[in-house]
Amino acid sequence: MATDTLISVHLMTDQLQLLLEKARDIKPAGGLDPLLTPSSFGDAIDQIRSSGGTTLHHAPTEAAFRSLFYGFLSKTSIDDLSFTNIWNLLDIVTIFSHNELCEPGLPFWLIEELLDSQTIDGCRKVFDYLESRRERLIAKNFKAIHLVILRFCNELLRRLSRAEDTVFCGRVFIFLFQSFPLGDRSSVNLRGEFHVENTTTYDETPQKALEATDDMDVDTNGRSHDQEPTSETTSEKVAASGDQTEDAKRLSKTVTFDTEKSSTEPLLDIDSLYPIFWSLQHDFSEPTRLFKPENFEAFKKGLDSTIARFKAVHEELESRGTLRAHEENKRGIKRKRGEGEDDLAAGFNPKYLTSRDLFELEISELAFRRHILVQALILIDFLLSLTPKAKEKLSDLVSQNRAVLYSHTLSPEDTKWAVDTRSSVASYLQQGPEGKFYYRMVDTVLSRDKNWVRWKAENCQSFERPPFSAQELIGAKGNAQKAYADRRIRTTPLGTLDLNFLSDAECANGLDKLKRTDRYNIPDEESFRGPILDDDFEIDMAKNEEEKQLAVSARSSKVWRALRIASKTKLNLFDRIDDGQNLDVLFKIDSDGDKAHAENETMRDPVDGKAGEIAGKREATGLEALSPPQLVAVSASADDGSVK
Repeated sequence: MATDTLISVHLMTDQLQLLLEKARDIKPAGGLDPLLTPSSFGDAIDQIRSSGGTTLHHAPTEAAFRSLFYGFLSKTSIDDLSFTNIWNLLDIVTIFSHNELCEPGLPFWLIEELLDSQTIDGCRKVFDYLESRRERLIAKNFKAIHLVILRFCNELLRRLSRAEDTVFCGRVFIFLFQSFPLGDRSSVNLRGEFHVENTTTYDETPQKALEATDDMDVDTNGRSHDQEPTSETTSEKVAASGDQTEDAKRLSKTVTFDTEKSSTEPLLDIDSLYPIFWSLQHDFSEPTRLFKPENFEAFKKGLDSTIARFKAVHEELESRGTLRAHEENKRGIKRKRGEGEDDLAAGFNPKYLTSRDLFELEISELAFRRHILVQALILIDFLLSLTPKAKEKLSDLVSQNRAVLYSHTLSPEDTKWAVDTRSSVASYLQQGPEGKFYYRMVDTVLSRDKNWVRWKAENCQSFERPPFSAQELIGAKGNAQKAYADRRIRTTPLGTLDLNFLSDAECANGLDKLKRTDRYNIPDEESFRGPILDDDFEIDMAKNEEEKQLAVSARSSKVWRALRIASKTKLNLFDRIDDGQNLDVLFKIDSDGDKAHAENETMRDPVDGKAGEIAGKREATGLEALSPPQLVAVSASADDGSVK
């Protein structure tokens, strides 16, 4: 049996050597690309599958792959062109894994050993291969390989420095996020444990005490530091130190931490703020310690003092124009495409230095202040999730994760402080260069994080849904076809105009219609009499106010047009019309009126030449108000010259 296994290993090794030779022909220049697929080798993979017998056992196949892998790895460096043999071998073992010719986890076992054998720079190149083959590597048998992926990624993260290899750490995390399903619980902190190991060390000794220690080395009275000080000198120093202590006490008493009064009262100086500021990191890394009232009060005072100092620094820098110069420099510096990742990593350090001498310089840096305030926003959102209103929203959860549902409830006073402080921090983050964009990005991330917090409180319920059955799919397609089926179109859709006038028959008669006299002749005022009477009837018989208003508007339009036409011939009758009423005088003319009209026409006859004279006398004597019979009499008298 051992002999058969040995023969199988040799046979599989020879077959793999043939596949590697074909791969070298496909990629003569070396490198990662192109990707090797079963079609790249023709029917060689099918022949290996159909060969049968003991040569197809998983153990001989794994032994053959490992033999070739260790041989290439021991002889070539990852920077050499011949290292392409390992990339080709990993592509081939992936093909074997997907075709069930070897163990599903064999490709990742070899990759794990390859990462262990390389330096950090070499691991970056191995990760280039992983990122280029990610979709193919996890296409099949993910449940059998996901633990291997977690193991070698976590081992790689332990080797990397979060300060020096920040970008590479991000690549590893992104690879994990893209490889695992969205609802996978492997990377979820189900027990709600905080990273308490992330401690921040700083100098807790007051600055004045340090200065007093330094002053002990030099005697101000001319004595050397080897001589014993006299009692008088000692008492003077004790008194001086006591005065300094009293000054510090008086300063601490005059400082207020109320955000509403911080603008009118003095701020903490740099030396006094230093230990308070760095002590906040303890609360950021372990928020549950704020459940104790004394810790929460200290945290509120420390955060209020920090925000007040940040605002003062911002105003001071803005008054000196530093922010404007910083923005101009930022715009002026352009990053060339293709610059190395090491430059970006060197410009970012997730762990700030806590030296007392650097503290004043650090808080004058905008990025530093924003980083601290984002930490404060995260912690404040955690505190606001402990309010009664927030807990009520989580009370209807079907499956609850008690490890992340805390029994502590935030008091109304503390809730008000948290809300006011969050608003103050939000307004501060929107200041400075690109402040609104920066805060929008942070607020979006924190808002989406609340959804993940709820999902974790629900005990990470699965996002997956069962697939639709064939009957449901057929029914959905039928309903969709009915909803979007072609329907008979109306000849004249609702709300559209009649377009029959565009037809050829209508166009032939179009010129005749344009020649009709009613298109260009001015109508007689008599033509409006009937329509006005109809409108009067509609006004009297209107059922509601809306119908009445429509009839009134139509009547007003017709009355105005009738009066405008009548003004040319019957202007003398307008004084009998009262605001559109009593229009009968325009349409009803008695016999006397007809006779007077005939006489007037005679008077206007240009033959006798007296029309203008009579008109002038009417205007001079004020006879325009006389009736037509009276005008006839006046006209007769005018011939005798008796009108005076």
